[in-house]
Amino acid sequence: MNVGILGSGDVGKALARGFVSRGHMVTIASREPKKLASFVHEHPGKLHAATFEETARAGELLVLVTAFAVAKDAIDLAGAENFAGKVVIDVTNPVKFEPGKPPTLSVSGNDSAGESVQRWLPGANVVKSFNTVGHALFVDPKFPNGPPTMFVAGNDDKAKNTVEQIAESFGWRVMDAGPIEASRYLEAMAMLWITYSMRIGSGEHAFKWLHKA
Repeated sequence: MNVGILGSGDVGKALARGFVSRGHMVTIASREPKKLASFVHEHPGKLHAATFEETARAGELLVLVTAFAVAKDAIDLAGAENFAGKVVIDVTNPVKFEPGKPPTLSVSGNDSAGESVQRWLPGANVVKSFNTVGHALFVDPKFPNGPPTMFVAGNDDKAKNTVEQIAESFGWRVMDAGPIEASRYLEAMAMLWITYSMRIGSGEHAFKWLHKA
């Protein structure tokens, strides 16, 4: 599959490596693609850098990994028409950091980042996922009690199934949290993950959803 990663920070790079490791072709977007030359050279022939618009056009599946504060700008740069009919994994969390204050969600209550992205991309099938854990654990998460849980939320069952298969190939168990409105709860879970990480000084933890037999 041709995968387009919209954002080239640590989160985007971690997912790019993950997709390449599973045999996918990856294009990663940057405002200045040349700055990613050394990263691209890690996987010659399988990983390419391009503009946001080029990446959105090339990807059969797109992954939005920018900070939420600039997510709309990234979509505008990419061209909303280039998302039409595609599965879009929304990894964003609307976290606001202010000096001397605990982090908060800039969008919460009756709205979420996931719902915002779906409104901005009405022709795409947005699936919220990969937002409840740190990027270091995206691929092959190893825990003593077995695979942790990756959550998906979206309005299209086929799109969610696509993301579920990706998460499973990365080493996760998957739980369908429901429609895109469930992003409200997944983003709150991300805040729990973030604040706990800050408190203990480690990101080596993840959620696990248990079913009673």
